[in-house]
Amino acid sequence: MIRLDQHLATTYALTFLSCCAVFHSTNGQLPPQAVVWRFYLDCLQTLTSSHLQFVDPKSFAVLSTFRNSSFTEFFNPTSTQPPFFQIFDSSFLDILGANATINQISSNTSFLYAHEAPIYYPATDEVFFCSHAGDPLSFSDVNHNNQVAKISIKEAEGKLANLPVGTAINVTVTKLDLPDSIQMTNGGTGPYYSNLLFANSGRGPLLPPTVALVNPYPPYNATVLLNNFYGRQYNSINDVKIHASGNIFFTDPAYGYPQGFRPPPVLPNQVYRFDPKTGAVRVAATDFSRPNGIAFSPNGKTAYITDTGAATGSSIDLTGPATIYAFDVHPTTYALNNRRVFAYADTGIPDGIQLDADGNVYSGCGDGVQIWNSQGILLGKIFVGGVTPQVAFAGDGRLVILSEFRIFLVHIASKSVNLSYPTND
Repeated sequence: MIRLDQHLATTYALTFLSCCAVFHSTNGQLPPQAVVWRFYLDCLQTLTSSHLQFVDPKSFAVLSTFRNSSFTEFFNPTSTQPPFFQIFDSSFLDILGANATINQISSNTSFLYAHEAPIYYPATDEVFFCSHAGDPLSFSDVNHNNQVAKISIKEAEGKLANLPVGTAINVTVTKLDLPDSIQMTNGGTGPYYSNLLFANSGRGPLLPPTVALVNPYPPYNATVLLNNFYGRQYNSINDVKIHASGNIFFTDPAYGYPQGFRPPPVLPNQVYRFDPKTGAVRVAATDFSRPNGIAFSPNGKTAYITDTGAATGSSIDLTGPATIYAFDVHPTTYALNNRRVFAYADTGIPDGIQLDADGNVYSGCGDGVQIWNSQGILLGKIFVGGVTPQVAFAGDGRLVILSEFRIFLVHIASKSVNLSYPTND
């Protein structure tokens, strides 16, 4: 476990104030922000080198050695052993708070069981999630469905409370026995009217991709909300979010075909908007290589969509997009307008995406969770040293990180966005 305790936080504050006092006594003015921040970082680096990695952007503006791949090589200039917090901007400390921790709470080195679709269900303090689809280590293919499971955050918190600092645990992973209509789950959100809302990629020609509801309690009854676009099957529905208006937005990249469990695509790689009240569905955004993660700002006015074309499903294209785009959401038509580049992930691809209550953007990438502010400035990373397809808040101040073979529980200061619909659900 990695922890920033209250005593250390107090030391940070005193160091910062002392620095300001020294400058003020010498010339009657506070120092330039850059000077204070540099001194501040130097002190923190000395105090917490094993806990935090402070990286001054100026320190790597000019290098003599370089990475040849964003997928197989990480940016870790101090070679700090993960997991740790990698800080590029001082405001990341506000996100972490004084008592930030990272704990590995589950692992299985032979099964890609912790992939995507994290849904926090407050009533039971559980997180639901799915395994990888179409990979030999996911034990799923055109003939075999992937797994949806759940863990108890209450169980994790209870075990951690009685263990020494740094101890990894394994909480119980409970597999769900779902109906055949739920095939190759990949995305999830909610609760939606007290149900789990899943995006399912489909399997083979007869089990189409769907947007579906699943009851969070046994026997996990399912209701399919959508399975076609005017008679054509979707490619392999990937991720889903509910807008504050009640409209359901989902992404549909053609990953299932190159991964061997879906027929050839019959639609472009697009983002769709579905109105469950009327049944109407329409294209919301297009011109993507592989539209993937999707999320909305806390006020619902901005949509964030990741394009992960650098990972084609069968190969890696280092020149392909690993990009997060931002869109304005029209207040009455909910059209997605004014597309612009929000951020580009330096490692792997920005897969799943979430926001906190302050509008900071979290995305699971090739080295962990990368976090940007609302202006697209990279503030820091929760560096776990491996592919991290998705992350989700489990209530205020708690993050669950899905990293394929491992699950991490992170405690930070940031508050969550209520993803349920209706919001009082």
